[in-house]
Amino acid sequence: MEDLARLLTEARNPRSEHIDRLSTIDMLTLINDEDATVAAAVRAALPQIAAAVDAISARFAQGGRLFYIGAGTSGRLGVLDASECPPTFSVPPGLFVGLIAGGDSSLRRSSESSEDSVAAGAADLEPFALTPHDTVLGIAASGRTPYVLGALDYAIEVGALAIVLTCAGGAEHPSRMATLAEIAIELATGPEVLTGSTRMKAGTATKLVLNMISTGVMIHSGAVFGNLMVNVQTTNAKLVDRAERIIAEATGCERTAATELLRQAGTVKTAIVMQLLGLARADAESILATHRGRLAEALTAR
Repeated sequence: MEDLARLLTEARNPRSEHIDRLSTIDMLTLINDEDATVAAAVRAALPQIAAAVDAISARFAQGGRLFYIGAGTSGRLGVLDASECPPTFSVPPGLFVGLIAGGDSSLRRSSESSEDSVAAGAADLEPFALTPHDTVLGIAASGRTPYVLGALDYAIEVGALAIVLTCAGGAEHPSRMATLAEIAIELATGPEVLTGSTRMKAGTATKLVLNMISTGVMIHSGAVFGNLMVNVQTTNAKLVDRAERIIAEATGCERTAATELLRQAGTVKTAIVMQLLGLARADAESILATHRGRLAEALTAR
């Protein structure tokens, strides 16, 4: 066992040493002040995050998938991001896959011992038959979780792209995970308000970066038109309402017309093409298929 006390994520924060003696408002102000430093830590890593988005996007274009893998808070955040992509972008559940040490039961009930198994990380990836077009994104605030290290070793062995997201290490002292990865995103979030509680600043930073990665990849794939989620699924009343508003915004038509367009078209993208290019549904679907669902390309092709 390495000396975990040397990890930045395990260090004691001098600014919060007496947090237990503060009034409620002062306690919360201190937490909020620490949270305010997270965005700057993420900004400093934007070049690495951009490299990850570009590399994953290139592999998606070749049929690849993205696997998030982590333990504890890191694993839960990966599973959360993966689970939100299908309804947001209408992608199949197998495109973004979230894996957590201990399995899905660990999402609700902690299974800390699961993270200590190197073999389990590899074993959880094996059923997916990884290819060189796939990406494995290992997530661990400490940068040294054995479960994630095992997953990264396996990914590299089969030729998949290995990316890591940590809140430890850096250029001068890279984490163990960073030494394995082709792309290392290392966020300098610093010591936590509660010593070692990486569900706080490290967790917030991790959530921000995962949002950036999945959203950036989906923008590159054509799931977004302007800043509109044109791939949104219409699976409940709220999402139908959103879809109708998107159609109205994108085409300039009245809301009642957008409602009818969505009914006729079945999807937001098809409705927009039908309206802007004056096409029947079948022709709109055909031109979208020709341009791999990229709405901007389809609209400028004629």
